[in-house]
Amino acid sequence: MIVEVENQIEKECQSNDENDIANLKFNVEEVVEHLESQSIDDEEIHRSALLFLHPPARMSTTNSAAAAQPDPSSGSIDPIFHLVRILPFSFLRPPRLRLKLPSFTLPSPMTVYSLILLTYFMVVSGIVYDVIVEPPGIGSTQDRFTGSVRPVVFLPGRVNGQYIIEGLSSGFMFVLGGVGIVLLDLALDKNRAKSVKVSYASAGVAFIVISYVMSMLFIRIKIPGYLR
Repeated sequence: MIVEVENQIEKECQSNDENDIANLKFNVEEVVEHLESQSIDDEEIHRSALLFLHPPARMSTTNSAAAAQPDPSSGSIDPIFHLVRILPFSFLRPPRLRLKLPSFTLPSPMTVYSLILLTYFMVVSGIVYDVIVEPPGIGSTQDRFTGSVRPVVFLPGRVNGQYIIEGLSSGFMFVLGGVGIVLLDLALDKNRAKSVKVSYASAGVAFIVISYVMSMLFIRIKIPGYLR
């Protein structure tokens, strides 16, 4: 069986190099010996050896068929299409730009904290309500006895309504309480001096107390019977 396969190799590879033929014979001999050791029929061994010599060229056939397909745009008979495809690039050249990508640096932590605190102040102050409803900055009321008009900062009796100054005042108190909590957190740092820690703790407690008292006062001015 090996002799028959070698004769087949010599017939099909007459124009190749002798070294290539020898290597191919050696590889085929290994395949045939392996198949004979498994007690396979001679016809099956011969078929396997020929398959080894001529592997299926399915992929190459597919690639060649895909490459042989003509470009659909090349067979177009529209003259405007060919004119637009060729004419602009005959005299236009892309410019040689030397652009540099801008370098961005990350902001400092204090900058990010300030932006977040400012955003929080605007949200709790009712900036969305002020933009949509457009309330006045301050209200006014007329005295029943004297008839004089006096300014009113808080819109009485309405929880879902406010003047602009009222919203800013309430938002400032909320931010003041948040800053007080931050100062209390800074007072817990062990790397700071004792006097600095005491200052931070005192300021934090004062800010929290002031913001709470003023917020409750604002609510009682707006809703006189609140929590009573």
